[in-house]
Amino acid sequence: MEFLKSGIKTVLGGTEPGQQPSAAETVEKLVDRIYSSTLLEDRRDACRALKALSRKYRIEVGAQGMPPLVQVLQNDGQDTEIISYTLDTLCNIVTSEEFEEEADNPTVSVNVGGQFTEMFIKTPENVTMVMGYLDEYDFRVRRAAIQLITLLISNNTRELQDLILVSPMGVSKLMDLLTDSREVIRNDVLLLLIELTKGNSNIQKIVAFENAFDRLFEIIREEGCSDGGIVVEDCLILLLNLLKNNSSNQQFFKEGSYIQRLAPMFVLAEEVEEAGWSPQKMSNFHCLLQVVRALVTPSNQQQVVTACQRVMQKSQLLNALCEILMSSGVPADILTETINAVAEVIRGDRDNQCELSRVMAPSNPPRPAIVVLLMSMINEKQLLALRCAVLYCFECFLYRNADIQRAVVQTLLPSSATDVGSLSTGQLLCTGLFSSDALANWFSSVAIMHTLVENVALKEELLRVLLAPTGGQRPNTLLEMCTNLMQRERTRLQSKVGLLMLLSVWLAHCPGAVKALLETQGTTVYLTAQLCSNEHDEREFLFQGMCAFLMGLCIQFNDNSLPNQRREDISQLIIKRIGQETFCNKLGEVSRHEAYSRACKQAQIRAKCAGELLLDYEYCKLYKGLEALIAKLVSGFDVDGIELTELTLSSEASALVSQYKGIIRGMDAQIQTLQQSAKELDQENVELREKLRKEQSVRAQLSDQNTLLKAQLGATGQTSFERQETSQDREEELNAARYQANMYFAENIRISKEMEMLRQHLASEKQRADAAQESLLVTQKDQEDLLELLADQELKLACFEKNTTSKSTENQSQAHSETSLLEGVPSETASR
Repeated sequence: MEFLKSGIKTVLGGTEPGQQPSAAETVEKLVDRIYSSTLLEDRRDACRALKALSRKYRIEVGAQGMPPLVQVLQNDGQDTEIISYTLDTLCNIVTSEEFEEEADNPTVSVNVGGQFTEMFIKTPENVTMVMGYLDEYDFRVRRAAIQLITLLISNNTRELQDLILVSPMGVSKLMDLLTDSREVIRNDVLLLLIELTKGNSNIQKIVAFENAFDRLFEIIREEGCSDGGIVVEDCLILLLNLLKNNSSNQQFFKEGSYIQRLAPMFVLAEEVEEAGWSPQKMSNFHCLLQVVRALVTPSNQQQVVTACQRVMQKSQLLNALCEILMSSGVPADILTETINAVAEVIRGDRDNQCELSRVMAPSNPPRPAIVVLLMSMINEKQLLALRCAVLYCFECFLYRNADIQRAVVQTLLPSSATDVGSLSTGQLLCTGLFSSDALANWFSSVAIMHTLVENVALKEELLRVLLAPTGGQRPNTLLEMCTNLMQRERTRLQSKVGLLMLLSVWLAHCPGAVKALLETQGTTVYLTAQLCSNEHDEREFLFQGMCAFLMGLCIQFNDNSLPNQRREDISQLIIKRIGQETFCNKLGEVSRHEAYSRACKQAQIRAKCAGELLLDYEYCKLYKGLEALIAKLVSGFDVDGIELTELTLSSEASALVSQYKGIIRGMDAQIQTLQQSAKELDQENVELREKLRKEQSVRAQLSDQNTLLKAQLGATGQTSFERQETSQDREEELNAARYQANMYFAENIRISKEMEMLRQHLASEKQRADAAQESLLVTQKDQEDLLELLADQELKLACFEKNTTSKSTENQSQAHSETSLLEGVPSETASR
């Protein structure tokens, strides 16, 4: 420090005793020295002094020193030392971190680096000038330029990305620096590219097509693959930036056979299980798994996902991931991310799903890997993230695979119990469904629900599942057990929500399940009681909305086979006990809950705590598709439970409606006739055009032949003229050629006349088509007017019925009063 003070004193000169200049004055003198000095050594010393002051007096140096520092970059580029001092000073000014020297300086704000960044990039030429110093081979200059660009990008990403895009060969210069033999430069460029490629697809594409994938894999191999250091992690983070949400780069990565180069990195050596996992290896492995997921995440284009899934299966990458699942000593975080990666690799791909079903765990006796995973899911001692990952993997295992869904349901049926000692998928799910752990109830309910998604046949099959309760009672069906568990008071709300989701998906599009639910004792009464209660908790509001949705499904998919439980009966119960408006409000509570918005975003289940696990993606999709339909259905019944259709209208209104319907049917028939006529005219028009084209082609051929014959005739005539003494055969040939030419002329005239007639016929047919189209438009407008008139008549009929009802009531009261008066007349006459 004393050396720096002496250097500054040398530059500024000595001060009078007792007068210590302030930081602002010192910076001002240094800035004046840079502006006014003619010697390069003096400017270099001033820049060195500003660099020393910039860590403690950043605001003073940045406010006064930025313009002269930019001037040095413009004018003194030939001296590498002064350029390195200048770039280092700018790095200290724009950095977002706080130095130890300025910790006690109250004038330094939190975002002072960002403010100086805006000042620097306000002139775009400054960034281009710094980019130019990347070509300088000097270590201090090149590294300082890289660090300055990195800091500028981290402070103002979007503007710097745009400036680098328009900079001549800007991205190419950065990519060339990856081949620098100095590892420090190469590592700093990796950090720069990580910041540069965030959220900008254009830069990501340029970097990828600048051979970035090859260079990154070379660096990863040189650094030791997944066992390497922090440089491997930086390469994988850059790789992730290039692939995430960029379908072009994903396609390029797949076609370049880079997935095959990823697969060997997932093979675990035997010494890893013995020595354990270092923190850096865990970070590298976590980034590797995220790269795999970036290629097959459900938000990508389906075509890209399918292609990548096939390559991962053929390159043994999926097999390596399954080996990690069954390995011992794998950290919980890595195991969780591996399960998520396996889930997305197999999602929707039958071959990959079957391969996972064949994986066996190294246990005694050997069990399928999916069974071992489900055992972890229903175990309340496992981490929440791990249990959520297992459920997501099981959902992807079943996704769009009816065979696997059927196999899981078969393990629940009585006939499937062959080996009493073995654990099956169905046994584990039933164990979790009726466990004392509310989270296990929820996980098992959602897992069983996904076995029924988009499979009506399995919903009917699941109705045959019987469970034997304790105490020697008669066996109950699975649906009865679920409804009984939902109606228990001690059942937690999270468990009830899971059961409601299971029942809702089960009942959708399955009248048999609706009938079985309505036959269960107390179910309708319980749902009605829940909808009539007035709870003020958000979770209770959600539960009531789900009950309303389940009750609406009982109306929508009811086949009216049960007496007193028909669609009209349930609707009348809703109207009289709950109210149509109240029911629709309760039904809408589901979509207003924050859990609904979270679940709708993605299929993967994510939760910071167990309380956030409420709704599932597939349930939300079903609710979104049927909510409006159920609300409209319930609103379409009157107070007596009768559906409001035209059958409920009066005879006059029905006659008027029938009359309007007849008119509309007639117009529809006329429209169809006109449309058919227009199609025929269009077809005829096309045929005429084709015929005209052929005639024109024939005419062109005849014209060419005519020209050729004229030329031959001229040549023949010239020869005859020159040689008057020709033979009789030549003269006959000339006459024949003239006769053929005359024939061609006559044929040409005939074809021309026929073409003219075809044109006239085409014009007339086009006029007929236009007239038919205008008639069609007029008819459609008349139909719309009649529909509007029908709507007005229906409104008038409703008002008329209302007025008639009120007048009949008044007439009855008037008749009653007149009757009482007539009864009093005889008594009065008798008294007289």
